[in-house]
Amino acid sequence: MEKENKKIRVLVVGCGNMGASHAWAYHKMDGFEICGIVSRGKSKEILNEKMGNKYPLYDDFDSALAASQPDAVCISTYPDTHEEYAVKSMEAGAHVFVEKPIASSVKGAEHVQEVALKTGKKLVVGYILRHHPSWIKFVEMSSDLGKPLVMRMNLNQQSDTAMWTLHRNLMASLSPIVDCGVHYIDVMCQMTRSKPTQVYAIGARLTDEIPEDNYNYGNLQIRFEDGSVGWYEAGWGPMVSETAFFVKDVVGPKGSVSIVAKEAGGTGKSGSIEAHTKTESILRHHSALDANEKFALADEWLDLTDEPDHQGLCDREQAYFLKAIQEDIDLRDHMEDAVNSLRIAFAADESVKTGQVVRL
Repeated sequence: MEKENKKIRVLVVGCGNMGASHAWAYHKMDGFEICGIVSRGKSKEILNEKMGNKYPLYDDFDSALAASQPDAVCISTYPDTHEEYAVKSMEAGAHVFVEKPIASSVKGAEHVQEVALKTGKKLVVGYILRHHPSWIKFVEMSSDLGKPLVMRMNLNQQSDTAMWTLHRNLMASLSPIVDCGVHYIDVMCQMTRSKPTQVYAIGARLTDEIPEDNYNYGNLQIRFEDGSVGWYEAGWGPMVSETAFFVKDVVGPKGSVSIVAKEAGGTGKSGSIEAHTKTESILRHHSALDANEKFALADEWLDLTDEPDHQGLCDREQAYFLKAIQEDIDLRDHMEDAVNSLRIAFAADESVKTGQVVRL
């Protein structure tokens, strides 16, 4: 167990949207001390300058790991590097925070999990919605709806300029329903706490700017052992529609609970990082009818306008990482959930490519 008064020296790898936000969290928190920032391009210089040019900079991960000898490593690079960097970090004696997905294959994710268990190092995966008070409430409220549940979720992103470049780069190794879908599959698994039994998915390649074996629109459907079902839809690119791009909804015999993001769900907001996590309000609808078969209970609105912003959520993630290290929290369930949601997402990917239902 780490001493609580000892600062955790952390190496930040990747300085994109998520990496920069995690770096700011470390920069502000008393429990961490940044011992190096790694990126291949100029993003590290730009970030370091904003932070007062306080930190050593590296172009190469291996050199940075050897030179800085960190207590912890934060990995926010492209998914195809996650397995390699996480394994090397833990084998070098560092705890790891890695952005989702945990790896770019199920086998890779299982390998990362095995190394964490073997080395005894903490492995926290960046499932940001697990740290969002509104999403925690959303999952909690779903438990009052009875079973089975019908879960409907999507996040379509109309992207251009830098965001389209980011999406194209991501699609060099993963599809949108794998990269983003793991979040919402994880939410569905939390809501049902039931074993998924089969996945079916469809996809379409709407641009020649991505690999021939990938697609930038996908829709998956999951069946669970308890009779619950869920769907998730994701599309990336300049051609994507902003009509009904933000749906977060769960229905059960006793009614429904819906996230309603009036601002974040508006026109021109689908490409915004803030829109990924924004909730604003939750609507609870009751199905109970009176003697005249009219609704017996009024709909209830839960106002969430004071929710944390994207940086606030990254701060919460890193506070949890620090707590896991300092208090020696058992993360086996956390790791298993991360691997399981990725396993389901890749099953959906397989279904798109084969046209077959995949049994889990």
